[in-house]
Amino acid sequence: MPDEGKRRRIVSGKAQQEELEEEIPSLRPQSLDEYDVGQEELIKQLRISIAAAKQRGDVLEHILFDGPPGLGKTTLAYIIANEMGCNLYRASGPALERAGDLVGILTNLDRGDVLFIDEVHRLPRVVEEYLYPGMEDFRIDIVIDRGPYAKTISLDVKPFTLVGATTRAGMLTAALRERFGIFHHLDFYG
Repeated sequence: MPDEGKRRRIVSGKAQQEELEEEIPSLRPQSLDEYDVGQEELIKQLRISIAAAKQRGDVLEHILFDGPPGLGKTTLAYIIANEMGCNLYRASGPALERAGDLVGILTNLDRGDVLFIDEVHRLPRVVEEYLYPGMEDFRIDIVIDRGPYAKTISLDVKPFTLVGATTRAGMLTAALRERFGIFHHLDFYG
């Protein structure tokens, strides 16, 4: 049993995980102040939305980012979570194949957490249908069993912010698009 007062001897030449985290700075901006190149109007509007949500003590409205790849939609989702002081959970539209996948994610979110769904236009229709009451009423209905034994169970989910990213806003259903309170189109940089 090693003595608590003695230093731990490292015999490996490989960097330990905590060393790697310290050495490699993130290339993504972590705050709106660091996001200083391009999208000035979008950043200005996000500042107002975030400040208003914080002042109300409420969660941020659901946000949809639309634009070509590589313009910072994912980075903005990380920034929003950092600015709101909450956790970010990532998913991809095509990866959420069944409603159960979404139910598992939504029921594990804490109040104010950000759920980022990339390629939100590629959500399967059945998953999208489960998402609607989660976005609007912060509850989801689960059907258990089939036929005459079927029962519906309603589960409350904690208020969260959905940040959706799409490169094809035209492929979103009108029902999904209307549930986003904030919509931003990202343009190419000058």
